[in-house]
Amino acid sequence: MPSTENSGTSSPLAAFGRSIWSFRREQVHSMETNQDSSALESELEFFQQRVTERFQDLSSAGNDELLSIPWIQKLLDAFNSSLEDFRVILLNNKAEVSKPPLERLVDDFFERIVKALDICNATCDGIEKIRSWHKLLDIVVCALDSKKRALSEGQFRRARKALVDLALVMLDERDTGSVFSHRNMSFGRHNTKKDHLSHHRNQSSGHSRSLSWSVSNSWSAAKQLQSIATNLIPPRGNEIVATNGLAVPVFTMSFVLMFVLWTLVAAIPCQDRGLNVHFSVPRNFSWGTPLMSLLNRILEESKKRENRNTNGLLREIYQVERCARHMTDLVDSVQFPLTEEQKEEVEQRVHEVAAVCESFRNGLDPLERQLREVFRRIMNCRTEGHDILNRGKNDLD
Repeated sequence: MPSTENSGTSSPLAAFGRSIWSFRREQVHSMETNQDSSALESELEFFQQRVTERFQDLSSAGNDELLSIPWIQKLLDAFNSSLEDFRVILLNNKAEVSKPPLERLVDDFFERIVKALDICNATCDGIEKIRSWHKLLDIVVCALDSKKRALSEGQFRRARKALVDLALVMLDERDTGSVFSHRNMSFGRHNTKKDHLSHHRNQSSGHSRSLSWSVSNSWSAAKQLQSIATNLIPPRGNEIVATNGLAVPVFTMSFVLMFVLWTLVAAIPCQDRGLNVHFSVPRNFSWGTPLMSLLNRILEESKKRENRNTNGLLREIYQVERCARHMTDLVDSVQFPLTEEQKEEVEQRVHEVAAVCESFRNGLDPLERQLREVFRRIMNCRTEGHDILNRGKNDLD
């Protein structure tokens, strides 16, 4: 389980945030402050402020909104915006980026974002799994929609079969933690009917091929997250001074990446998903408070639902599980001819299932598009960053 304490590194700073810049001013007090350094300082402070504001907004969500599809979309928007701001900082400071120790810190960040690509793909596979649930729920709604036709035993048998299929596929997902075994084309082009058929034919191929590298059946989202979290510690005072403060946004973006990926894996069905990843939210950054709040709330939500062995913490998944359970109990208990009370209960339960279907219908496609955008932005940032690093090395040669 993620620790809620500071990582206990040997940084001489008493606090980060604005105190970082005070520390830098104390260290370079004897040096003449010029306009360029002042502009850089303002740029870096503004970056920290923007990240803080985005996660404060996310942490202000009510319990009914947290971990819902719209909230996950806001989370991805916050990540994309922060990554774009970070990219601009790198481009504006090309000369500094290629110098040690910043070169090493930036290179470590790029190693982390490469590992993020498979999590994006695995999460997209999880969305595809949710789509299969949505189709089964739609069958239930169509079968038991009393506004279209009078309810019959045949319609209840059809609904019961769809509910049984749904229970089996969700149980299989919980037991195996498997993802679809196919080459994930989500980030390359739009899927066609031909791709969809090919996807099902390739389910037995034995491995999944992402756009970053192959993902075998033994691939683990939890292990991938732990690998990303390894050595994710705040920069020390000497690193901050040596990099003119640029070590701070590198760490900030690394931590934001880690937190966003951890949340995605917690929320959406994913191969070997789990929350037992050890990372610490630093209390001394301004964005640490909202991130700590979110982490604690997500862990609390996990504790509430761990006894149900849920497929994911996404709010809509909880609604699927609850509605399917209620509807199954109702379908199994009705007797014909239906009483007026039973008809009313069926109508109420159908309305609940229809609401979940509507959430999926409106939210899954935009969510997948945002994941594609995260994937592309990560790739572009890495490509541009490596160009900067390579150009710096060539200049030195």
